Amino acid sequence: MTNPILKIENVSFVYGKNTPFQKDALHDVSFHVKKGEFLGLIGHTGSGKSTLNQLLNGLLYPEQGRITFDNGEDKIILLPKVETKRRRKKKLNADEIKLRDLRFKVGLVFQYPEHQLFEETVYKDIAFGPRNMGVAEDEIDGRVKEALALVGLDEALLEESPFALSGGQQRRAAIAGVLAMRPEVLILDEPTAGLDPAGRDEILQNIRDHHKQTGATVILVTHSMEDIARHVERIVVLRRGEILTQGTPRDVFRQSDLLRSNGLAPPQVTQIMAKLALLVPGMDTGIHTVEQAAAYLERAKTDA
Repeated sequence: MTNPILKIENVSFVYGKNTPFQKDALHDVSFHVKKGEFLGLIGHTGSGKSTLNQLLNGLLYPEQGRITFDNGEDKIILLPKVETKRRRKKKLNADEIKLRDLRFKVGLVFQYPEHQLFEETVYKDIAFGPRNMGVAEDEIDGRVKEALALVGLDEALLEESPFALSGGQQRRAAIAGVLAMRPEVLILDEPTAGLDPAGRDEILQNIRDHHKQTGATVILVTHSMEDIARHVERIVVLRRGEILTQGTPRDVFRQSDLLRSNGLAPPQVTQIMAKLALLVPGMDTGIHTVEQAAAYLERAKTDA
């Protein structure tokens, strides 16, 4: 069994604690992310997805519980802020205070990442992260071109202003800026939001290629059940700051009624198969891609 690269253990988080605006964002959340896994994270608006993303990247501290990054060589533990301060004061367990390292090892691509572009050229924007990490200048050039290729952009664009690119190109350039840091875990928060179907498919294929070529762990956060169904190996579903269910896409999408009651619609092909099952009992209601449905129905036709 592959060892988990991320362990989320009994994590809770509260915004505005002890104020009139207090809001519990996460409550006692626990799950593991395996090294090299392609994980999907879904949930209705307000379910805690964005808060969890920022915790995994070390931008927020948990109110309770712990988050552990462990790649087999480096181990970083994120504890509640009060506990971290106490341990710093007493010089206990240096693993728990390597937040800067955590942010480089767990790369976070925010929703609409093109809004974060700021440099004069595409090259400088992509190079900013590695340079901030202290990567040698002679290595930065290779990283920039490698990241550019991973997102499917031409090197001819490197000296262009990022603001002269199309919307889809800006999105890919921003993602390349995170990939250039070579994070071992890549979190993408709604990476296809606002893109047309062609642009969405290109971005997702770039992410899939990156996963295959580098073996990096990828966490995809999206409202699109079709995107989740086509690309991920396992799904974690959040509801009101707690885990509603988790498992393979087949296992999760079989729970159509549970998903719908929490504002999530299964992929359209799964809904069609569920309706067919009412007419033909015994049909597989866990099918979640068009390709699976076509193969299944062809086999059923042959068997008949």
